[in-house]
Amino acid sequence: MFQFLSRHLPAVLRVNPRLALFALGATAASGFGQTFFVSFFGAEIRQAFDLTHTAYGSLYSGATLCSALLLLRFGGLVDTWSLPRVTALAIGILAGGCLLIGFAPGALVLAAGFVCIRFGGQGMISHIGMTTAARYFAAHRGRAVALAAMGFPLAEAVLPAGAALLLLWVGWRAPWVVGAALLCLLILPVLILLSRGAPPPQAVAAKTASGTSLATDRSRFSRRDVLRDPGYYLILPATLLTPFTVTALFFHQMAFADELGWSLELLAAGFSVYAACHLGALFIAGPLVDRLGAARALPLALIPIITGLVLLASVPSPLIVHAYLGMVGATQGLAATASGAIWAERYGVLHLGAIRSMNQAVMVVSTAVSPILLGFFLDKHVGITTLALWLAGCAALAALLARLGAWLEGRGLAR
Repeated sequence: MFQFLSRHLPAVLRVNPRLALFALGATAASGFGQTFFVSFFGAEIRQAFDLTHTAYGSLYSGATLCSALLLLRFGGLVDTWSLPRVTALAIGILAGGCLLIGFAPGALVLAAGFVCIRFGGQGMISHIGMTTAARYFAAHRGRAVALAAMGFPLAEAVLPAGAALLLLWVGWRAPWVVGAALLCLLILPVLILLSRGAPPPQAVAAKTASGTSLATDRSRFSRRDVLRDPGYYLILPATLLTPFTVTALFFHQMAFADELGWSLELLAAGFSVYAACHLGALFIAGPLVDRLGAARALPLALIPIITGLVLLASVPSPLIVHAYLGMVGATQGLAATASGAIWAERYGVLHLGAIRSMNQAVMVVSTAVSPILLGFFLDKHVGITTLALWLAGCAALAALLARLGAWLEGRGLAR
C-alpha cells in the first residue's frame, strides 16, 4: 500500500495538490448527511418524537427523494458557480440541516432537517467533490476520483465513533450541534482555502476541448444531448447497480443473518473485511481506470459482487460472510471510481455537473426504492438464496450492457 502511495498518488498531487485534497475533504464532509451517521440516532429520534418504525422510515425516505429532486435542479451550479461559492452553499445547507435536527421541536422541523442534510451532504457536497476530481485531473482522472472516493470510508471510520461517544455523554441532540459547528468553523474554511484560485469550470472545459478533436466533440454534450444518446442507457444500469444492491442488502442484513445463522460477532467481523476490501479496491481502481478507461473498467468492477452473491446463494457455511462482504466491498471501491470518471470521459467536462447530478439523483431514487423492493420479496417469503441469485443476474446483465455500450462507442455506434 505504501509503495502504491509513493508511486501513484504523487502524480495526482503534483497536478494540483489543493484540489486533490479538496475533493477528498468534500466527500468526507458528506458523512454528516449519510445514512451510516444518521442511523446512530434512530432509536433516540423515534422515541423523542414518538414515531413508529414506519413513520420514521417514511420521513427519511421522503426527505431522500426530495433531496434527489433538489440535486437534479441545482446540481448544475457546479458548472457555472466558482468552486468556493458552490462549496459554501452546500456546507451551509448541510450545517443548517444539522442545526434543525439538533433543535427540532417536532417532526415537521425534523423532516426539514433531514431534507437539508440529505441534499447538502449525501447530495451536493459529495457531488462537488467527485465532480472536482473528474473535471480538473484529465490526465490522472481515475487516480483522482479514487482519492476523492476515499473520503467516504474515511468518514465511515471517524464519524460513527465520535457520534457514539457524544450520544453516550450528552444525548442525541448535541452531536448535531457539534457537527454544525465543525462544518462552519473548521471544514468550510479549509475547503474554501483549498478551492481558492480554482480555474472556472468553463475555462477547464475549453482547455480540455482544445486538446483533441474528440474532446471538442464530447465537450458539447449537454444534459439533453445525453438523454438522447442510446449508449447512455446501456451504461446507466451498471452505475446504479452497486448502490442499489448494497443499500438493499445492508438495510435487510439482519434478515439475512437470521435466515443464514450468522451471529452478530460474525457479521461485525465480515464488515471489517468489507471495509478493508473497499479501501484496498480504491487503491487498485485509479490505475485500472487510467489504463483501461472507465467504460472498459466499469463492467469489470461488477465481477466481485457477482461472485460474492453467487457464493452467498450456493455455499451454506456461515463463514461465507467474509468472502461475500469482501467481494461487495471490492466492487464498492472499483465501481465508485469507474462510475465517477465515466461521464467526464464520455461527455466531457463543460456540463459535467449537470450530467453527474442527473445520475446522482437517479441513484438516490434507486437507493430509496431498493430496500422497499427487497422487503416486499422477503415478506412474500422469497428465500435469501433466490434473492442473491436474482441480484447476481441483474449485476451480470448490467455488466454486459455496459460492455456493449463501450464496444459500440469504440466503433462510433453508441452516439
